[in-house]
Amino acid sequence: MPTISSKGLHMPASPIRKLVPYAEAAKKKGIKVIHLNIGQPDIKTPKIALDAVKNSNLDVLAYSRTEGSEEYREKISGYYAQHGIKVTPNQIIVTTGGSEALSFTMGAILDHDDEIIIPEPFYANYNGFAEANGVKVVPIASSIESNFSLPPIPEFEKKITSRTKAILICNPGNPTGYLYTHDEILQLVELVKKHDLFLVADEVYREFAYDDNRHFSVLQEPDMEPYAIMVDSVSKRYSMCGARIGCVVSRNDMVMDAVLKFAQARLSPPTLAQIASEAALDTPQAYFDEVKQEYVSRRDLLVSELGKIEGIKIARPSGAFYCVAELPIVDADHFAQWLLEHFEIDGETVMVAPAGGFYATPGLGKNQIRIAYVLEKGALQRAVHILAEGLKHYVALGD
Repeated sequence: MPTISSKGLHMPASPIRKLVPYAEAAKKKGIKVIHLNIGQPDIKTPKIALDAVKNSNLDVLAYSRTEGSEEYREKISGYYAQHGIKVTPNQIIVTTGGSEALSFTMGAILDHDDEIIIPEPFYANYNGFAEANGVKVVPIASSIESNFSLPPIPEFEKKITSRTKAILICNPGNPTGYLYTHDEILQLVELVKKHDLFLVADEVYREFAYDDNRHFSVLQEPDMEPYAIMVDSVSKRYSMCGARIGCVVSRNDMVMDAVLKFAQARLSPPTLAQIASEAALDTPQAYFDEVKQEYVSRRDLLVSELGKIEGIKIARPSGAFYCVAELPIVDADHFAQWLLEHFEIDGETVMVAPAGGFYATPGLGKNQIRIAYVLEKGALQRAVHILAEGLKHYVALGD
């Protein structure tokens, strides 16, 4: 019998989606599942983007350019200029989502068995991208006690070896919601220059910075041309997760030449989605102001309600729309599955993402969950109530 590859065997399951069969089974029993497990906002996509697709008069749905349409890349360049990031259209390659952008970036800068240092917990699919590219993830733990702030630089330096090629951060963070300060970005800038490493920044949540905090991009820092690579996406910014449009941005010509070859191998990013994404760049600032206000309101409700649960520890998010909570249990995977299989209140239960899958160090995060506060406040409040009552019953059963 033929066997699958070792990569296929070791490719990690998504902690966000692996419980889907249990959620589907609950729904078949007539139970409503409130989804806190996935970052799919209920915020409406800007009408201008949807109308652009509806009103397109294409006779042929053809390939676009491999690097994305010139018109779209020119508009993206203008968008970045408004955020203090000066890049030309030729320093942007449009991808099929931020996921492809990250995978292409790893493929372009890392060889088999090379190492990339990532503060953990981190977006779970980083593990999958690394596995697919034969790359070794070297985690460096951040702490819930500090809201998952940047680990001390000496801890990074302990991890650097002859195989280390890059450091990857998500800013603001998924799953933590932590927004790196300017000083923390400067520390990383100095570190990569000292050790001649790439600094890859996943900045897809740029717009979502709260409490008068400001987002600082790695591409805003001077003299970072050889080192800085930014990954971006329209998915969260415009509530367009299904568009699957992202990009790689760098002023390093060799990096962009390599990324382009990976992009050529998959031909081109989706044409209709680029039309929508180009139009979305004309979304007025009022849209983002309203969305940010709504997310802050949801965050405050979530943190307040979670804080009423005995034995729970919460990291207060300063960006994005995720929160990590540490529960007074041993195994969050088992608890999350138990909620879907055995617990409901008035015909409703909750689906959360166990946080263990957001770590690369075995054993870390086993008693933590990630909550995506992407639902309206009524649903969010009901969900936390169900979570609190479920936790009481689960603990009483003996974990």
